[in-house]
Amino acid sequence: MKYYLTAALSLALIACGGQEAVSTDEAATTGEQSAADSGEAREAKVVAGAQLDIVLAAQSDETKARYQYRHPKETLQFFGIEPGMTVVDTLPGPVWYSGILSEYLGSKGRVIGANFSLEQRMEMGGRYASDEWQDENREWPTNWAEERNADLDENSAPFSAFFYGGLPEDMHGTADAVLMVRAFHHLNRTEEKGGYRTQALADAYNLLKPGGVVGVVQHRAPEGNSDEWAVGNNGYVKQSHVIAVFEDAGFELADQSEINANPKDQPAEEDVVWRLPPTLGGASRENEEIRAAMQAIGESDRMTLKFRKP
Repeated sequence: MKYYLTAALSLALIACGGQEAVSTDEAATTGEQSAADSGEAREAKVVAGAQLDIVLAAQSDETKARYQYRHPKETLQFFGIEPGMTVVDTLPGPVWYSGILSEYLGSKGRVIGANFSLEQRMEMGGRYASDEWQDENREWPTNWAEERNADLDENSAPFSAFFYGGLPEDMHGTADAVLMVRAFHHLNRTEEKGGYRTQALADAYNLLKPGGVVGVVQHRAPEGNSDEWAVGNNGYVKQSHVIAVFEDAGFELADQSEINANPKDQPAEEDVVWRLPPTLGGASRENEEIRAAMQAIGESDRMTLKFRKP
């Protein structure tokens, strides 16, 4: 894989060289663009794109089957994620997104895992509220980072981690981006129980350097559905609500995209997001006809929002 990465990046640099000559020529004609602007910035984007292509192509077939719904290349590029950055991944999984990020960001980058606090998990109920689960996960930041770093490739970004609500002071102002991918509904639905959404957004703000971004991908509730249904317990949240909450927390809405939209997903008030792939829960699991209908819809309709810290 390293050979192909080197070869691909070399081709990307050659391509950039040709583009740089044209851009520099244009800059000399118009006087509006410097050679550095037209060369180095474009070169960095082309090389980053080539590197991301290789990382994504190397993932398992099971992971790649999700690309049609999750659009990882387009999503990361929309958020402006580039090699060498420090990126926070909320609810990090083996692949989505921390595994992809570590390989893509490279040894000069850094991946910080952010998890919900044990207190918030307790409020979420179910297995999270058991004494056994709480005890097993009390040292999650240390254990998760050590486990991921133990198998770290020398060309990949190292890992560290923290619980929302317990951000170490030495992490303040260190991150270029915070990702909240399919995670906001859990923060929103527990806000009234302990202010957990407020804590997480405050931590995200403190983590970021000035100009840093928060990238949100979230199951999108129809604006016409009730606010009570769209609080997050069903997985869906209204886009207008997400924007308002982030702006109240001091962020600016920098951009929004439909790259993760799915107009086939039109949930009614009796629906939950987990009826759809990949979970196919409830009646979708028990009834073959319903399951086929949910598979035809695909994964959920999702908003994609980019917020910036001033």
